[in-house]
Amino acid sequence: MSMASGGEGPSSTPHKHTNRLAKERSPYLLQHAHNPVDWYPWGQDAFDKAKTEDKPIFLSVGYSTCHWCHVMERESFEDEEIGQILSENFVCIKLDREERPDVDKVYMTFVQATSGGGGWPMSVWLTPDLRPFVGGTYFPPRDHGRRPGFKTVLTRIMEQWQNNRTTLESSGDRILEALKKGTAITANPGESPPLAPDVANRCFQQLANSYEEEYGGFRDAPKFPTPVNLMFLMSYWSVNRSTSEGVEALQMALHTLRMMALGGIHDHVAQGFHRYSTDSSWHVPHFEKMLYDQAQLAVAYITASQVSGEQVFADVAKDILLYVSRDLSDKSGGFYSAEDADSVPASGGAEKREGAFCVWTASEVRELLPDVVEGATGAATQADIFMHHYGVKEQGNVTPEQDPHGELQGQNVLIVRYSVELTAAHFGISVEKVNELLASARARMAEVRKSRPRPHLDTKMLASWNGLMLSAYARVGAVLGDKALLERAVQAGDFLREHMWDAERQTILRSCYRGDQMEVQQM
Repeated sequence: MSMASGGEGPSSTPHKHTNRLAKERSPYLLQHAHNPVDWYPWGQDAFDKAKTEDKPIFLSVGYSTCHWCHVMERESFEDEEIGQILSENFVCIKLDREERPDVDKVYMTFVQATSGGGGWPMSVWLTPDLRPFVGGTYFPPRDHGRRPGFKTVLTRIMEQWQNNRTTLESSGDRILEALKKGTAITANPGESPPLAPDVANRCFQQLANSYEEEYGGFRDAPKFPTPVNLMFLMSYWSVNRSTSEGVEALQMALHTLRMMALGGIHDHVAQGFHRYSTDSSWHVPHFEKMLYDQAQLAVAYITASQVSGEQVFADVAKDILLYVSRDLSDKSGGFYSAEDADSVPASGGAEKREGAFCVWTASEVRELLPDVVEGATGAATQADIFMHHYGVKEQGNVTPEQDPHGELQGQNVLIVRYSVELTAAHFGISVEKVNELLASARARMAEVRKSRPRPHLDTKMLASWNGLMLSAYARVGAVLGDKALLERAVQAGDFLREHMWDAERQTILRSCYRGDQMEVQQM
């Protein structure tokens, strides 16, 4: 794929610092345009400077809706002292992983191999010819216990580069060689590849071994939705439905989808799914919402509705597309990339907090839903019924273990704690009445949320993610016979053809952006 590269960014009020990222289009790079760091975008200018000055490269990779990327910017990249150390001793490059997933993948492989983990922000130090020799993810600004801070890490790397450069480079080269051998695909002459059923059986067994029976999903927290795994399990069932393994595969997929739909990872007020859960019960999410998750989960839920015959799965699929149509859709027909996890609390304060847009205090719920429900046990109010059903507590329903940074103290993340039938029985009213009360409560709360400061919206439009979303609208629309969803898929196809297809070069642009006048631009 070709890359739709940068151009002049929008004008803004004067800042103390402005670097060359101000000329970029990537929302992520623009977020760093006023750091006291001499940032370069990924490109030949930065590479030439590193070679000419014989300096190591500091490569920082992230994306615009990444919570920990924001934290590291606030703590380190906006720090004058750290900015000076970076600018004087390194050639500093900022990279948007959503613009260049190819570059991100290369260096993430190195970081995972050397640190045992990965994630964003990704921090990698390279030789002038782009060979990695040190890597990590988020670093706190200062030393904390036995964990070195970012300033200490920079100082140590500077000293090693000046005094022990050969050893440093050799160590990186050895790791790269090991990675090449480990990822090489080899086949012995005359050896047949494994049969497809054998591969499928092996994949099923790996998922079964890591399956978490109580809440669904795979392995321990943090838990990601992994819709590809769920689609595989449903496909595995379709060709093995007469076997115990096939039945188990379907049960694993459907139970996981049910539990996610009930959990806090699912936005019960404004629809859509958050990126992952910080706990095993799908309760407290990492609050950003990614387009690719919505696309793949919509397909997984509509597939579950087909294989199970349960309407609840189709309802969730429609719920996801309602969110995308309302909040991630451009007037041109394209789809935006993501919504951020962080926003300014409605209660005031300049500092953004994770989840501020989505969470509720008990007093907020009581104030919004004060009416006594006729016939309900104990003169219960609509708030009482809503709080019982969604697990809202007076002191908040997020434990310190789920909130190590204290950003959600006293807040509630909505999670379905009881079925509608159990809630109805608890308050002595009908199921129909409970459904009516919950729906009207969610609608009222959605209106209130509109008045809160919204999270940052990444309006970058990526061809690949737009393709996933187009497919989701087409699939759900076809299964449900919904003409409006099918028309939205056609609109997305027209957008891709008009704005993302380079007819002259017969290739697809990776990304395009909103211009200053809200027009679509490929720069």
